[in-house]
Amino acid sequence: MAVLSAFSDEEIMTYLKQQVPDGTVSDDPEILRRQFFSTETVLRDSDLARAFVSAKSVADIQGVLKTARRFHIPVVPQTAFTNTVISADGITGAIILSLLQMDKILEIDSDDLLAVVQPGVINNDLDQAARKQGLFYAPDPGSKPISSIGGNAATNADGMSTVRFGATKDNILGLKVILADGRIVKLGGRTLKQAFGYDLTQLFIGSEGTLGIIYEITVKLLPIPLGEPSVGRVFFPELSDLAEAVHAIRLSGLYPTMLEAVDGETMMAINEYTHHHYGEPGESMLIFWLDNSHAEERQLLNEIITKHHGHHMEQVTTAEERDSLMQTRRDLLPAVVAQVGKNHLTEDMAVPISQLAPMMIYLQELERELNITIYKGGHVGDGNVHPIFGWKGSIDVPPVIAEALRRTFRKALELGGTISGEHAVGMLKNQWNNVELGENVDELQHQIKSLLDPMGILNPKRKID
Repeated sequence: MAVLSAFSDEEIMTYLKQQVPDGTVSDDPEILRRQFFSTETVLRDSDLARAFVSAKSVADIQGVLKTARRFHIPVVPQTAFTNTVISADGITGAIILSLLQMDKILEIDSDDLLAVVQPGVINNDLDQAARKQGLFYAPDPGSKPISSIGGNAATNADGMSTVRFGATKDNILGLKVILADGRIVKLGGRTLKQAFGYDLTQLFIGSEGTLGIIYEITVKLLPIPLGEPSVGRVFFPELSDLAEAVHAIRLSGLYPTMLEAVDGETMMAINEYTHHHYGEPGESMLIFWLDNSHAEERQLLNEIITKHHGHHMEQVTTAEERDSLMQTRRDLLPAVVAQVGKNHLTEDMAVPISQLAPMMIYLQELERELNITIYKGGHVGDGNVHPIFGWKGSIDVPPVIAEALRRTFRKALELGGTISGEHAVGMLKNQWNNVELGENVDELQHQIKSLLDPMGILNPKRKID
């Protein structure tokens, strides 16, 4: 039986263009085709999103939502489109609402240590602008040079310095949000403390565009620490030794800014990719950073590392050497991709720091049992592990990799952890809600979604299934 549409595509597009006064609207198939997660998939025009809107104003956003409500069309919010869990890519028949051109730093207030930005501002651009005033923006996801503050807020992105300065959610003071019905709400503010009303700011951080459209963000800035940091690398014979050393450092009274792990397989990939020689086959590397450390702290760090079989500790002294070492860590994913090709999944679980060593040992046992290679590393200072699973052949995930992922997720949960530390949920993990959170919380999330988005137009099937 034929389904008779009340409105033609032409009528919908005409109406949409009328509602977007400042931005641009396109239904070019080539533009729409680029908005899907897998560029390997051949998409028919009928599979594509309906339109791509590049918003430049609040009125544009409200116009898109008005159109979506009238014609019952899904809206997919998007900024820099660097998300890895299918949280911002196209949905068939949807309107993709890009906020990337809303990219102004509206204010940097050095007296109150804050900045006000639009969602399209790139993380590193804000940080560099703040540094010109003796301040810095702390959250530093691996995508820092290319990811936006709006996307970071929508996914609660973390990064290498989270162990010291917290995740994105810990560095946001306030939001301005447009709800699905077009209303504007101001959440939080400019103060470090705020105890009035329910904390709706934190509700929207990490909501992945399913509850409202964030169009302005007030973030904390911090003064650049005085003195010279203690930065370097050290090698361990076993990944479990490294993990136990990290646990000891966290309990010691030292306050590291960064503790990053790279296992033996990954280090060999980095060696090949960068044409350097870091460590010997089978060894694991820990990159450490302590701000403004003193002799007593450096001595304690050395004692902990030595006790846990660390060796060849090397500290770098110049800014150029520090940048080079940080680039080594950022080269992790490109180095692994150079080894395995496009067929890979970068995972993102976090466990309590006391369970870091058991998690690492489990991953080693799993790769031996299933005869696969798992590249292991992560922001171990806060228990965030990033195993990378790669395979050859078809782009489809092989059964053995799917089984390894299921076991890894369940082990992380068994150890009291989470299966999404910083990459968000998207569509890749949304069916695990009742496994990690329980049925009652899963149902509560759907009730919140229904309250704020009763027509279900905002990024459907993402975050929660």
